[in-house]
Amino acid sequence: MKREPNQPSKKLLEREMKSSPSSPSSLHRKTPFLSTLLLAFIIFFIIIILYSEVFSFIFTQSHSSNYNSISRIIQRKKEKLAFAIGEREEGCDVFSGSWVWDNNSRPLYTEDCPCIQPQLACQQHGRPDNDYLCWRWQPHSCSIPSFNATLMLESLRGKRMLFVGDSLNRGQFVSMVCLLHQHIPENAKSMETFGSLTVFTAKDYNARIEYYWAPFLLESNADDAVVHRITDRVVRKGSINKHGKKWRGADIIVFNTYLWWMTGMPFKILQKGSFKDEVKDIVEVSTEDAYRMTMKSMVRWVKKNMDSNKSRVFFTSMSPSHYKSMDWGGEADRNCYNETKMIEDANYWGSDCSKNVMQVIREVFSKSEVAITFLNITQLSSYRKDAHTSIYKKQWNPLTPEQLANPVSYADCTHWCLPGLQDTWNKLLFAKLFYP
Repeated sequence: MKREPNQPSKKLLEREMKSSPSSPSSLHRKTPFLSTLLLAFIIFFIIIILYSEVFSFIFTQSHSSNYNSISRIIQRKKEKLAFAIGEREEGCDVFSGSWVWDNNSRPLYTEDCPCIQPQLACQQHGRPDNDYLCWRWQPHSCSIPSFNATLMLESLRGKRMLFVGDSLNRGQFVSMVCLLHQHIPENAKSMETFGSLTVFTAKDYNARIEYYWAPFLLESNADDAVVHRITDRVVRKGSINKHGKKWRGADIIVFNTYLWWMTGMPFKILQKGSFKDEVKDIVEVSTEDAYRMTMKSMVRWVKKNMDSNKSRVFFTSMSPSHYKSMDWGGEADRNCYNETKMIEDANYWGSDCSKNVMQVIREVFSKSEVAITFLNITQLSSYRKDAHTSIYKKQWNPLTPEQLANPVSYADCTHWCLPGLQDTWNKLLFAKLFYP
């Protein structure tokens, strides 16, 4: 039979089918390759989203960006941080700002708070001025959320919040308790001390806010919560579990350690053995090396003992003192005594705050794989030479005639009046906890 002139032959059709890109055999060969390529692209895209910003550093502008700009939060992008209910404004650095006068909403509580220790209650001990109570921290580019005691208590329901460190961290603990206690009925709260541990309980919430005395975090010869005024200070290497076993199970931990390291001399490290040994293997290292050792121990402890899906860890930076008025252009041999005005120089950085120690924190945190939020309170607190307890506190020992004649000689320029500056620390803690 003759075929039609325009009808292709069977062999030609078969050849065209084989060579056609849309033929079933061609699709069968190319589909696995395309699917694999698409799948690889999707996986790569997901990895980029999840891990490209696993470590996010937030730096505050201050006297020296190499040392003081360390405000840091490490977070995983694949899930919301524990306790977070919102986010900060884009680009908001809550640690960079200025103090503004606010005598309407400040102070946030009064000295009637029964938890304030007598060495922090300045008005009760004769401080004649009260302007230091009326300053509010205002970031340059955003606002800090108001402290919400109800939200804080509800979030702590059935949970445990723990402050660990020296007496400055104890002050922050007391501030937090005072911010909350007025919202709790008198018969529904208690505060007890058990050696190094102080526990405030909000009974209706089954919530505990605690403070644990550990000025070096590691075991040391200054671990007695009452008798600890040791000049020849020694810490034991690798000993964080001595105290750390008491921290396990906390849902929120706020660490600090700084002041006790600043001896001005090489620091003594007990290499092995016990403080009870007659012959001790002790070496002397620089303050920075000793501090680095401790920071690394803290990070390892957090990695091993804290679940980042359920808990949060904070580290509060060095608290400044104001013992040298020459730092801010004052007279020689003067300090914070009788200072009622803050320092107005935005770039002020006192000699009491070690840039080398700040650099150590930066180095250790930059290599950390655990979620730690850095509360950089150093710069904003450095302006507040007016906020220390000075001479307006309980004196545990009778003052000598020489001291009475020269108040500068016994002024406490390390600790802070409550209410006062440390309430701002807790406002920043609140902001970072719920709006990281």
